[in-house]
Amino acid sequence: MDAEYDALMKNKTWHLVPPQKGRNIIDCKWVYKIKRKQDGSLDRYKARLVAKGFKQRYGIDYEDTFSPVVKAATIRVVLSIAVSRGWTIRQLDVHNAFLHGLLEEDVYMKQPPGYEDNSKKNYVCKLDKALYGLKQAPRAWFSRLSKKLYALGFKGSKADTSLFYYSKGDVVMFMLIYVDDIIVVSSKQEAVAALLQDLHSDFPLKDLGDLHYFLGIEVAKTKHGIILTQEKYVNDLLKRANMADCKPVSTPLSTSEKLSIYEGYPLGPIDASRYRSVVGALQYLTLTRPDIAFSVNKVCQFLHAPTTVHWAAVKRILRYLKSCAKLGLKINKSFSFLVSAYSDADWAGCPDDRRSTGGFAVFLGNNLVSWHAKKQATVSRSSTEAEYKALANATAEIIWIQTLLKELKVSSPPVAQLKCDNMGAKYLASNPVFHARTKHIEVDFHFVRERVNSKLLQIDFVPSEDQVADGFTKALSVRKLENFKYHLNLGKL
Repeated sequence: MDAEYDALMKNKTWHLVPPQKGRNIIDCKWVYKIKRKQDGSLDRYKARLVAKGFKQRYGIDYEDTFSPVVKAATIRVVLSIAVSRGWTIRQLDVHNAFLHGLLEEDVYMKQPPGYEDNSKKNYVCKLDKALYGLKQAPRAWFSRLSKKLYALGFKGSKADTSLFYYSKGDVVMFMLIYVDDIIVVSSKQEAVAALLQDLHSDFPLKDLGDLHYFLGIEVAKTKHGIILTQEKYVNDLLKRANMADCKPVSTPLSTSEKLSIYEGYPLGPIDASRYRSVVGALQYLTLTRPDIAFSVNKVCQFLHAPTTVHWAAVKRILRYLKSCAKLGLKINKSFSFLVSAYSDADWAGCPDDRRSTGGFAVFLGNNLVSWHAKKQATVSRSSTEAEYKALANATAEIIWIQTLLKELKVSSPPVAQLKCDNMGAKYLASNPVFHARTKHIEVDFHFVRERVNSKLLQIDFVPSEDQVADGFTKALSVRKLENFKYHLNLGKL
């Protein structure tokens, strides 16, 4: 606590002022946390002063609160580029990051418990810099850091506002920002050292060395590149759900069972809350585990009213994770930066509303960088329509990744490849004639045709047995699931 208070004083986070009538004065408290290392062993005890931001009033002591965080797909794209080119990947941590954000609003807070100034006991703290717990703290910190990076010659990406890039001569650097966790990718090792020196004058940075543990994701080097795993996260989740010693199964979802909102008995308030907590944790696990993307999306559809049957489906996913906790996403060296994708749809797969499920997998060279499994927003009148909507979603993701590569000055073939297993959708994407059976499809889906006609997108037919995106739209058998994981570059160390 003393170290934290000294850091706040050294940073000139506030100054004391006499209280005035009508001011909104928020409270604060000390929060204690045990920080652990990647292997679960004790790292350090941490105390942090947190403002009770829930007492702030909009328009009085806060305005904008949104702070951008880097997209998961951006992280995978940048790591794929770095591994393919043999660049250095470093990890940085900013000590008390939020304390460096400059406040634009007048925020008043009570003095911290146990550290009141005896000579000015009635005074309150007027915050000059951000504090943890304030609604605008993340935005203030990001604004301060981005201004410093712009001053150093970095440019902000338009495709992802939390990505900054620098290019001068033979030095190329990418910086990924996720609140106070930072990944730096550089073509030159010396450039990272110079950057650290420049940033250190404004922020107390800690160089954590080569990328090894980021946002709960473990990064390990392999013979051909790196592998991203969440083994510790899986084990912690199993313990939290009291299933650390459960019997493992080989698939996350039964192929014979169609989950419905009307099956089973409603869960009580406590069990329903537990259901939502576990499913939320499973969503985060899909950052490196595309093999559970469809099953997690399925159980997410019942968060508003979970039943005993839905809870059994969640437990099956956990039992599947028990069988393959070490599984992770491989990012290997690739000699091509071609953007290619597979898209698929399961027509009218939901027994409740007959909506279809669409999915896609996007590759950069040989590396999987983006995937998606989601129920479509509208009912499709035919399998062609469902597949065409899935094609449109995959095309939008391809365009975004190509835009990102162009910004980063990574040369990629201009014509992207998109593969689907429906001939009707393929013909619809290239035929400018509006047929009677397709005239009801929303106009915004037809931008796929523009890409095809502009020779920027090539749509190919692929047999259903070779459809890589199959596992994003339906439950698979054991043999098909193993093929699915193989094609997505999932493996173990």
